[in-house]
Amino acid sequence: MAVTDQAIERIKEMIVSGVLQPGTRLPNEADLSEQLGLSRNSLREAVRALTAMRILVAKQGDGTYVSGLEPHLLLEAMTFAADVSHGHSARQLLQVRSLLEPPAAALAAGRLTGEQLEALRSILDRCAGEIEVEEFVELDIEFHRTIADSVGNPVLSTLLGILSTHTQRLRIVRGTSHSTARQQAHREHEAIWRALAARDAGLAAATSAVHVAAVEEWLAAGTTIDSVALDTLTSQPRARASVLRPSPPHGERNPIPRTV
Repeated sequence: MAVTDQAIERIKEMIVSGVLQPGTRLPNEADLSEQLGLSRNSLREAVRALTAMRILVAKQGDGTYVSGLEPHLLLEAMTFAADVSHGHSARQLLQVRSLLEPPAAALAAGRLTGEQLEALRSILDRCAGEIEVEEFVELDIEFHRTIADSVGNPVLSTLLGILSTHTQRLRIVRGTSHSTARQQAHREHEAIWRALAARDAGLAAATSAVHVAAVEEWLAAGTTIDSVALDTLTSQPRARASVLRPSPPHGERNPIPRTV
């Protein structure tokens, strides 16, 4: 095991054992490195790594503290792993989503406030208009986030947020080639909303399951992406319009992507 890894494990052991409690300030660098029997360089590397994992929090001019260790914050470290997942790994993430989202929708049916239902209705109305591809995807993500947040479990919200956004770039690039996708996605979202508005937990779970299954099938059918287009999307935001929206035939609107 590398020295830095050893340092990380030592600090984690101090947290797990209760020597360092959530919110506790770490001893100064000299004392802690001596206590752990590590060089200062190794300790600095370990602190940087644990800070990236949200286990530690650096406060300007005040030292380094153990974070609150809230599970939903620690789970955010999964975001990068989800973002770089492709092929079989991406499908595995979707499978996890299919296990979580329908039960979440069922719970949301009994917990959504009138204000949240109105917010969902507003999102759907905006999706029905003539909007850009990127905006449609963002609204789609907001729709599902609102439902998940209504359950009141930040761990669930974080997990579903990670699982539903990891394919965002993929959906933007591929979505331009599916002219009927907008209507299908919108119908599925409308079905979910009607079930939620009716406070029908079973129907909300069923419509959500159908929607996620359709997304999984859609993504599985097209895992090959034009790498040049994807690179352009990533590195040149201002060039998105030319990459994502080729000129449609006269009289036709640009298609909207099949979304999550």
